[in-house]
Amino acid sequence: MPPTNAPELTRAVDPAALERFAADLAELCDPADARVLVGVSGGPDSVALLLLTHALLGERCIAATVDHGLRPEAADEAAWVASLCAARGIDHAILRGTLPERAGHTANLSARARALRYDLLQAHADAVGATHIATAHHADDQVETLIMRLNRGAGVGGLAGVRARSGRVIRPVLGWRRAELGAIVAAAGIVAVDDPSNVSDRFDRARLRKALAGIDWIDPARVAASAAALADAEEAIGWMVRQLGTDRVASEGDSLVLDPRNLPFELVRRLVEQCIRQIDPAAEIRGSALVRMVKALESGDTAMLGDVVAVALSPTAWRFREAPPRRSL
Repeated sequence: MPPTNAPELTRAVDPAALERFAADLAELCDPADARVLVGVSGGPDSVALLLLTHALLGERCIAATVDHGLRPEAADEAAWVASLCAARGIDHAILRGTLPERAGHTANLSARARALRYDLLQAHADAVGATHIATAHHADDQVETLIMRLNRGAGVGGLAGVRARSGRVIRPVLGWRRAELGAIVAAAGIVAVDDPSNVSDRFDRARLRKALAGIDWIDPARVAASAAALADAEEAIGWMVRQLGTDRVASEGDSLVLDPRNLPFELVRRLVEQCIRQIDPAAEIRGSALVRMVKALESGDTAMLGDVVAVALSPTAWRFREAPPRRSL
């Protein structure tokens, strides 16, 4: 368990850092009324976020640590965070739950752990009356995320990166560097948790982080600005698709009929995805499979994705309906 020096825990956060954080938080919520649940793993990033939030909001800052049960050290780390919060008078809870089952080929361990983490934080926020949930994603995380998604061929939505706000989840230190957050923790006399997964070559992000450590020409602030611009573009495209959905998609009995004529491919692709999800909300839709379906329909063929079958009745009418039950042998 990482050591802490209890008398040092009363050190105040640097006023300049607190002023900067106050401005960042105000971009995402009203600090005067917010009751913020901070997700704290025990690492330096989340501990810095906790110190900043508590210094600004006082008792309206509450905290929670999710123990995914994936590492034997996790329980001790959660207990360490609990003791840190107790020393500062911060309400804290340790959250545990069952890891979701693997679904298809895309739900890897990290994705399942992330789903559990957000589900538990959302439920706890409801229970304690939190208006917002804050996580400690920062500028270096943003660079790593964009490079990983570029390497996987992501589209505009993926390249928008980590969003500063998603529902009531906010990321107020998204513009901060990892080193800046670490300095806040060090100045408080706290030795944070060292998660071995952050340096394990088993994980793509950890390998990328090591590679980036030797590169000094990447400007995280400019990368973050590009991600924000892409997020704006993604929002605009989403708005356009919702508007088109009312004009170009019609319900006919148990089917949906889409008129794709004269639309750019990206808008057609998204409208097709919208139709599929409306019929089969549980469909696992991979980008490459969706593109293949659109191409097949453009060629006048029939295609299937999940439990949805699509038929090109004509160039101006593509019908989507639930596929009939498969015959068992």
